Amino acid sequence: MTDPAVQTSAPSDAEFSRILDETIERAGAELHAGQAGDGHWSYELEADATIPAEYVILNHFLDEIDDRTEQKLARYLRRIQQADGGWPLFPAGEANISASVKAYLALKMVGDDIDAPHMLRARAKILALGGLPACNVFTRICLAFFDLIPWAALPVMRVEIMFAPQWFPIHIDKVSYWSRTVMVPLLVLVAKRARAKNPRNIRLDELMPSDPFDRQFKLHNPTGHWLGTALIAGDKIARPLERLIPNFVTDKAIARAMAFVDERLNGEDGLGGIFPAMANALMAYRILGLAKDDPKVLIARKAIDKLLIFKDDEAYCQPCLSPVWDTGLASLAVLESARGNVPDSVEKACDWLVDRQVTDVAGDWRSRRSDVAPGGWAFQYRNDYYPDVDDTAVVVMALHRAGEKRYQKSIACATDWILGMQSANGGWGAFDAENEHYALNNIPFADHGALLDPPTSDVTARCLGMLVQLGYDRSHPAVRRAIDFLKREQEKDGSWFGRWGTNYVYGTWSVLSALNAAGENLEQPYIQRAAAWLESRQQADGGWGESCASYWEETRNAQSPALSSQTSWAVLALMAAGRTDSDAVRRGISYLLQAKKDPNGWQENLYNAVGFARVFYLKYHGYAKYFPLLALARYRNLTLSNSKRAAYGL
Repeated sequence: MTDPAVQTSAPSDAEFSRILDETIERAGAELHAGQAGDGHWSYELEADATIPAEYVILNHFLDEIDDRTEQKLARYLRRIQQADGGWPLFPAGEANISASVKAYLALKMVGDDIDAPHMLRARAKILALGGLPACNVFTRICLAFFDLIPWAALPVMRVEIMFAPQWFPIHIDKVSYWSRTVMVPLLVLVAKRARAKNPRNIRLDELMPSDPFDRQFKLHNPTGHWLGTALIAGDKIARPLERLIPNFVTDKAIARAMAFVDERLNGEDGLGGIFPAMANALMAYRILGLAKDDPKVLIARKAIDKLLIFKDDEAYCQPCLSPVWDTGLASLAVLESARGNVPDSVEKACDWLVDRQVTDVAGDWRSRRSDVAPGGWAFQYRNDYYPDVDDTAVVVMALHRAGEKRYQKSIACATDWILGMQSANGGWGAFDAENEHYALNNIPFADHGALLDPPTSDVTARCLGMLVQLGYDRSHPAVRRAIDFLKREQEKDGSWFGRWGTNYVYGTWSVLSALNAAGENLEQPYIQRAAAWLESRQQADGGWGESCASYWEETRNAQSPALSSQTSWAVLALMAAGRTDSDAVRRGISYLLQAKKDPNGWQENLYNAVGFARVFYLKYHGYAKYFPLLALARYRNLTLSNSKRAAYGL
């Protein structure tokens, strides 16, 4: 379950160096072995039970049942079910009602007997958690498609929002890219009161409590703020007025929504590059009458099926693919281990990356930055409308280290885009600038808590690291504003929040790496406070392990068994804070060296990242392959040079 503990007897310095060199060489060889022939790296990206369950549910919505694949998905769902009968958002987490209901529904669809032991345990847990009425809005919508709950259980959601002007309080440009691509086809499905084919006539009556309807399906205030209460009251007022909207207006709004989808369909990489958006687009096409062999339907289906991972007698569905992210980070790890050389493998990877730079599509980010030219990279193979600021910064750092002159044009174009995407507060969001319309978090639809894409410490740190690696210093306003933003965002205990990786260890590593490269005085109290916090979180075996539960305030200090990826982040962060020679760093490095001796190497079973805090968690299978290599090589390089500065932004 965990990486092994470090060895009890400490080796001599010479032996330690030998083991370090051998481990770096071995890890580098393994990383090279995983590189694709065209130069890129791509590792599995695993989420919770929701996505594989939704794949099954999608098939039954469309009446396109694939029993062979669905049985493999069912075996996966049964294996990850917890002893209490439910399905968590991450391994060893508490059972989640929405994930559990979708997993139960999928298993029932593939033919599992509801009186089988695992289904009895699941049903008992789901009912203990409140049954179907306790599900979030997205799950309620899914259940409404199958006539398992009434449409009145949903908040008012009107596709006519496609006509809203920019000044209107609710506008699709004011939500995050992932919300936008999921919502637009979903609004079409809701407008059409989409009804699933449901060929096996699956019901979930056994998951329905006996309370009266008005108590069962009341809407919940997502934030507890008075505005949320007011919007729920407004929902009740708006509901009877829906019938007054002329059909021709709704039809025009549907046409506009589908034009949005068509324009961003993104070939076999799918709408938005993410499963929920792809699935909603496919369902919308079918509800609107497109045939199975329509080119749009075929390409949408292909994009979804590309996300499947088959292993022996199991299968699961990935939420998306991460090749650009993996390739950028793997390249940096290889470069760090190459001692100043640029291996052919990295040149090949960089050439592959350059070919995927988005320079000719003005994506949705233009709604706030119409004067900025394109120049970023997406997270996936292709997702031109939605380049990722975080990915772009990582790729630029890799290109710069691999060949500043060779890739000068790509670097310059990307740098201009990054500078243009900085928000007014000095930070960077992942996909949009100024995406801070916090009032929208109060609408009943937003109970998933992931509607917006505001600037965050980890993305801001990556952009700062990129800029200073390129030679920008505090004389540039973007650098000054970024450092000021990061100082403001520091937590009271000295850490930084990690939006896209778990969690405070990830955020603190990201920020300290950037501040080191920016030339900040490492003796400043705020940097030393961050380092002291990291050292206080080190475990007895020398490693670091932070639980995904740390995203809840009441469990923010929750730890897990140590992970190689998190240990790598912590070691990199402490080295960035000037503590390369500390006992904590030496013990962390020893942990990584000993862990690599295990037959499974740095393989991780626990999750190491987050899609949306408290809603959706991830396991990047590549993190245990390239982050330990980066940490070990950085340690070797700093100790050999007797330097406290890495000279690189990550």
